[in-house]
Amino acid sequence: MQRREFIQKSALLAGTFSFLKISDPLFAAVLNEKVGKINHLTPEESAADEDFWAWVRESYTVSSTIINLNNGGVSPQPKVVQDAHMRNYQYCNEAPSYFMWRILDQGREPLRDKLAALSGCSPEEIAINRNSTEGLNNVIFGLDLKRGDEVVLCKYDYINMMNAWRQREKRDGIKLVWVDLDLPMENEQEIVSVYEKAITSKTKIVHLTHVINWTGQIMPAKAIADMAHAKGCEVILDGAHSFALLDFKIRDLDCDYFATSLHKWLCAPFGSGMLYIKKEKINKIWPLLSAPESKGEDIRKFEMIGTRSFASEMAIGNAVDFHTMIGIRRKEARLRYLKDYWAGKVKHLPNLKLNTSLLPAFSAAICNFSITGWNAGDIEAKLFEKKKIHTVGIQIEKINGVRVAPNVYTSLSDLDRLVEGIEEIAAMKVPEGKKEK
Repeated sequence: MQRREFIQKSALLAGTFSFLKISDPLFAAVLNEKVGKINHLTPEESAADEDFWAWVRESYTVSSTIINLNNGGVSPQPKVVQDAHMRNYQYCNEAPSYFMWRILDQGREPLRDKLAALSGCSPEEIAINRNSTEGLNNVIFGLDLKRGDEVVLCKYDYINMMNAWRQREKRDGIKLVWVDLDLPMENEQEIVSVYEKAITSKTKIVHLTHVINWTGQIMPAKAIADMAHAKGCEVILDGAHSFALLDFKIRDLDCDYFATSLHKWLCAPFGSGMLYIKKEKINKIWPLLSAPESKGEDIRKFEMIGTRSFASEMAIGNAVDFHTMIGIRRKEARLRYLKDYWAGKVKHLPNLKLNTSLLPAFSAAICNFSITGWNAGDIEAKLFEKKKIHTVGIQIEKINGVRVAPNVYTSLSDLDRLVEGIEEIAAMKVPEGKKEK
């Protein structure tokens, strides 16, 4: 009974009090103490405080047998998030239809408030879902577009989004206008101009990726949105790789639609996401799955997916608290520091190319590199074989390189091992039959 009352209290008070202070008060106190010791430092100074980040590392349960540098795909959760998820899961299994729908579900509105505060928008503009793909598909397939309407998108957008638009092109006869980028790009106006030149009088939508997942290129979202709005277009922003990584509020970007995956940089439970739609535009978007007509202007119509994981959903609050107590500016600075640390050590290798800018305005955590003559997949495999480092090979359009994405638990010794691996591979003869294609 004490456990049930505890979880019920956690759900009811989620938006008012810290999830961590309720679910793990000792951990919350220690985290608060650790953060207090570096509060006098600037974000850039705190980024180099190895004592603090070593403690953060201990808050995770990451493997000691491999080095995970593919956090861009999905990130592990701090132990306090895992604990909350498992505790809620066991609780729900005592009587699922009662404890899920009548108890834990009461925490959804407080959680919505919490996510809205983090995002800088109204709770009535936030839908809680499973990932960026689900959120963006709601918008892509929910827009009333007619034959001949044009949508501007990029050859380096996320593959699921490109496929969704291709399906609309096949079904509805809309026209897709593809822009190309010469990555990395380091001039904001040049990037804006690429999109501006693609817009015509028939353009209705500009689909934009805030941080391009293949290389980590940060796009000037606000500048592109302002330009597109001036030409009468709406803007869909894919924030899968920017939310909880970069210091921004959604409204500041002036996009009309935004979606993200909370299991990436927020380190929330796997399969958790968030959709933002400007309040005045909710009514015009058809939900991907059926919802009552009375929900027309209600953001909750995008949450009508049937039975979902209440246990993981309620653990999102712990991830928000962990992230907030560390601080977004401090976190962004640390992740940029880690990227610069390893990239700076290898960028001068004669046969290596960085496919990502090192300028702060155009990159943060993610960086992509190529080695002359090598296929990306073979570099990835060799890094794992020689150093047990997990990365991901990227081959798309003009990019044939390996994406490296550290997270807050990544140590400098992990990155030193990465540098050793890259140097060894760069000095090797390209295996016969494995040359770059």
